[in-house]
Formats: sequence, C-alpha cells, structure tokens
Amino acid sequence: MNAPNLTFFSELDQTAFARLFADPAVIEHVRGLDAGVCVGLRDLSTERAAVLRRLNEAGVPLTAWLLLPEDQGYWFNINNAPEAAARYAAFRRWTAVHALRWRAVGLDIEFDMRDLQAALADRRHLLRVLLRNLLDIQRRRRAIAAYHALAERIRTDGYPTEGYILPFVLDERCAGAMLLSHLLGLADLPVDCEIPMLYSSFLRPYGAGVVWSYGRDAHAVAVGSTGGGVSVGRADRIAPLSWEELARDLRLARRWCDTIAIFSLEGCVREGYLERLRSFDWNAPVDIPVREVTQVERLRALLRGILWISAHVPQIALATAGMVAVLAGAQRRRERSR
Repeated sequence: MNAPNLTFFSELDQTAFARLFADPAVIEHVRGLDAGVCVGLRDLSTERAAVLRRLNEAGVPLTAWLLLPEDQGYWFNINNAPEAAARYAAFRRWTAVHALRWRAVGLDIEFDMRDLQAALADRRHLLRVLLRNLLDIQRRRRAIAAYHALAERIRTDGYPTEGYILPFVLDERCAGAMLLSHLLGLADLPVDCEIPMLYSSFLRPYGAGVVWSYGRDAHAVAVGSTGGGVSVGRADRIAPLSWEELARDLRLARRWCDTIAIFSLEGCVREGYLERLRSFDWNAPVDIPVREVTQVERLRALLRGILWISAHVPQIALATAGMVAVLAGAQRRRERSR
C-alpha cells in the first residue's frame, strides 16, 4: 500500500506561523513527505504572505483555508455569508499583491463561533440559537444561495474547492434529511473534494471506531488532533493524539482513502511526529477496533433513523391518519354486522 496524498492543517496566527517555519527542518520534512499544507488564513498580513512565498518557492502545495475574524463567526455559516464573500474578495486581492500560488481553496462551514461562545457561557442561549436557525428559513435560503455562488466563483477563478465537514453530514445525506445542519446553521455545499473531520482525540474512547466507520463512506478524511487550533471552551484541555494513536488512525484511514489530512502541522512539530512520519510504514498491520466500530455503527443507525423520521414527518402523519381511518372504518363495519 503506497503512502496517501498527505496534507497538514495549520491554524496559527501570523506570529506563530512565521515562528513555525523559521526552522528550515519543517519545510524539509514536509517536502520529504510530498505533503501539502492547508493554511488557516486567520489574517491576510504581509508577514504571513512572506512565509507563504517561501513555501511556494520550496514547491510545497498550499491550500487556502478561508476563515473570518472571531467577531464575524470565524467559520462560515448561514449568519455570515456576506462576510465570507467579502473575505474571499480580500483574499484574491492579497494573493495578487503578493503573487501567491494556491493548489485549492478550502471552505470550513461550522457553527458560528459567536453563538458557540455564548452558549458555553449560558446554555439557555443554545436553545434560542437552535430555534432561530431552524425557523429562519428565508435567511438560510439566502445564505445557501450565496455560498453556492461563492463556490462557483472560486472555481471560475481557477481554484478547486475543498469542504471541511462535520461527520454527521454523511448520515444526514444517507437519511435524506437536513435537521442537524438546519439547527446548527450549516450549508451543504457542492465542492470538488470533501473532507470529514474525524478527530478521534475529541471522541475517546470511540475515536478509532469513528475513523473506521466514517472513513468507509469518504474519499478523503482528516485525522487528529495532534494539538493546536483555535481555543473554544475546554477543547484545548483535551490531550492530543499520542504517536500510537496517530499511527493507528492513519493506517485505519488509509485502508479506505487515498487522501488524508492531519490536524495539525504545529502539533506534529511540537510532538516530534514529522520525523517519524518520514519513515512511517503504511503497510504495517493495524487492529480493526471491532468493539468501538460496533458502538459507532449502532449510534449512526439510530441517528439515521431519527433523521429519516424528521425528514418524513408529513408522510408519516398522513400514513398514520390513513391507517387510523381504515381501522376505524373496519371497526364500524364490524359493529353494524352484529
């Protein structure tokens, strides 16, 4: 089994990003792995552009992972479609000014960070947000149309598109439902490469089962986390993947996918994983986590069942009413025949 197409996510501010690549060994290891870097564009600064030009010159394939300021929601969602379009326009100008080259543009559609932080501070806020997202149909339709237009504009500009998705989206599609996406304010977009984020460090003890179960339904996956990323709630207190856990997840994912992303590059550097990946044996045996997979599959089946019901409430109600009418009619006929 050959090594997959490998990409490292990096989600650092400009100062930390420059510090990461100040060590020439980092670029050397990334090049030695024939890997790309997906850069979370938390800013469009001259300092970041200088580092990116070095990566361009070194021949490292780069993906522009578009992000917004935290006070605009950070990740893209139905609340900030205009800001997302404006961010892409600013990104295009910045790219032209600094003569940067990109392999693709990534769209990360997740829950609005402003709402997430408010919900973590006061759980009552979460219910208000979920109801708002579910009931504001016009806003959702406008946002989805705007994101479709944005994705098409990106492709017209010559960039393939990537989408970073929460794994339950795959279950929604299987069930023909959109309940969770509507509640969370997400938009399901047609992209050239879709990458479910299967971060087993956040899903212990069933993380390996999630990687195996959802990886089977994907063409590309992201595994992690090895540490880093934006701080939300207590997420930064969760222990990053050990080398053994990362090696397990990579081998499990490789059984299904030719393209694997690792979150994050800075975590791999800090933990010393880049050097070990240079000699990584992708053909080494890996134990299928049968117990964990069984639990995950059961939960997924339950979730798909609930989602299917949510998408077919009118039909179920009509069928139930029809059945009740038939039974009532049969009962009346029996009573008349007595």
